[in-house]
Amino acid sequence: MDSDVAGPRARPDGDRAAAAHPPGEPDAAAGAADATHAVTALYAEHALGLTRLAFLVLGDRFAAEDVVQEAFWGLYRAWDRLPSHDNVLGYVRVSVLNGCRSVIRRARRAPRPVAMPDAASAEADALSGEEQRAAVAAMRRLPARQREALVLRYFADMSEHETAQAMGVSRGTVKSTTARALAALDRMLREEQ
Repeated sequence: MDSDVAGPRARPDGDRAAAAHPPGEPDAAAGAADATHAVTALYAEHALGLTRLAFLVLGDRFAAEDVVQEAFWGLYRAWDRLPSHDNVLGYVRVSVLNGCRSVIRRARRAPRPVAMPDAASAEADALSGEEQRAAVAAMRRLPARQREALVLRYFADMSEHETAQAMGVSRGTVKSTTARALAALDRMLREEQ
C-alpha cells in the first residue's frame, strides 16, 4: 500500500479493523496503554513505601512484596471499572491492607520473629538498631488490628480520618485502638529493659 493513499493502514498481520477504529467507541488498546502507563507510574512512585507498610504489618519481606504485587495487579485489572482515577493510591493501599489481612488469616499460627536479611539493604539498615529490633518485635506481638492502626498512623503518617477509612472503622475506633496499642508497646518495651 502506498503511503500517500488515504484510508486505514493495514497492520503487519493484515488486520484493518484495528486500524479503522470508529470514533466515539472506547479503544481497548488505548485503555490498556493508559492503564499500563498509570499503574507503572504509580508503582514506581509508591511500591517501596507500600512494601514497607506491608512488611511492618506482616513481618515477612517476601510476603509483603507478594501482597504489594497482587494489589497493583488487581488495580491494573480493575482500571477500566474504577468510577474515578482520583484516589487510586487509596485503592491500592486498602488492597495492600486487605492482602495483609488475608495472609495473616491464612497463616493462623504464632507470629515468627522478624528475620533480618544477611545482605545490608536500605530496609535492613533502617531496622538494624537494637532498639528498633526490639520495637519491631514488640509490634509483632500486638494484635493485628492494633499493629495495623500503629503502622497506618505513625509509619504511613496518615490522619485519624484516613486511617479509619483504610481500616474500615470509625475515627473513635482508630483513637482507642492506637491508644491501647501504644500502651501495650510501652509495657512490652519496659519489661524487656
